[in-house]
Amino acid sequence: MTTFSYKAYDQSGAKVDGQIEASNKTVALAELKKQQLLPTEVKVLNDEKKSVLKFGNKVSLADLEFLTSELSLLLESGVRIDRGIDIIRKTKAKPALAKLLANISSNLKKGKSLSESVKEHDDIFDPLYCNLIELGEASGNLSEIFAGLAEDLKFKRDLQRKIISSLAYPTVIFFVCILSVFFIFNFIIPKMSAMFTDVKELPWYTQVMLSTSEWMVNYQGFLVIGVIASGFLLVLATKQAGFIKWWQEFSLKLPVVKKAIITVERIRFNSGLAMMVKAGVQIDRAIGLSAGNIKNKVLQREMEIAKNKVKGGSALTPALKQTSLYPDFFVSLLEVGEESGNLERVFNEIANRSRQEFESWTERMTTLLEPLMILFMGGFVGGVVVVMLMSMVSINELGI
Repeated sequence: MTTFSYKAYDQSGAKVDGQIEASNKTVALAELKKQQLLPTEVKVLNDEKKSVLKFGNKVSLADLEFLTSELSLLLESGVRIDRGIDIIRKTKAKPALAKLLANISSNLKKGKSLSESVKEHDDIFDPLYCNLIELGEASGNLSEIFAGLAEDLKFKRDLQRKIISSLAYPTVIFFVCILSVFFIFNFIIPKMSAMFTDVKELPWYTQVMLSTSEWMVNYQGFLVIGVIASGFLLVLATKQAGFIKWWQEFSLKLPVVKKAIITVERIRFNSGLAMMVKAGVQIDRAIGLSAGNIKNKVLQREMEIAKNKVKGGSALTPALKQTSLYPDFFVSLLEVGEESGNLERVFNEIANRSRQEFESWTERMTTLLEPLMILFMGGFVGGVVVVMLMSMVSINELGI
């Protein structure tokens, strides 16, 4: 079966759009006519021949948060999971999300569980998401599981949006700076070079400026190609296991970056741990499953060691204290939670405090980045202008 998206008019003349499954386009048109709809556009939704240059072919974080929150609402209202997925799929879901839901719906109709279906899409659903769904199916509280996952995804989406919006202004300044430099060295300085043709001994800074301009005019194509090639090679490197391992180890040695990474991983680990404990999972297994939500392999290895210690009979607080995720303040919270038996609340508290800490860190960094970029632009472009003026003054001093 193929999924088609359609736009049509109903009997009252109102616009209608959605998706429909059919073996081919003719059958889809016939089915729409049976529904008393007048189609104006019918096209294949899950067309595998889409250009890689087109956007929207990937399920985004916002799509995943929308799907999770909608499923939580539908399940809470008493709608069956297969029916809920079909309802969402037939709404104005993006093509990539609609295709994903069509695949999951097909698996459910074949008798597979929801957890088995989502595990087939490990590029979209992380291990924690899949494991929590499996636990929700076993315990019958899928609605609460989806509500917790939706809240976690909403935080990630809001933070991602905040970072992107904060970086927009410095990025614009950076590109304006680059374009200004290209303009000066390609148009302004070449026109000024005629002023220095009869000068025998030019100041060193003037020679550097003229040589740089000449090189830019003659070889800037190679510069652009080199930058693009470097970016392409960097993207390829980020997909190599060796480079990823090196970067994860190296990043933990950088003071500012280390704090951000540890805070983000603490959020991931504790939010997952809180949901696992709430679902009734034993603490050693909960640590192991939540450790799969940690992206940094170095920190993940530390959590595996802590899990083995807890499984071997060690208390929770001493085992987690030996990891990098828990500074002294959070260790004291763990001690209180372990003594009171209210670990779920403590893990939620640690996750929430870490979220606030990371939001504050992000705000400080992005706020600091703006004046730094302005200073960089003013210093770079202003430096070129100063050299130009000094070169013109030097001509007068030489009596030309």
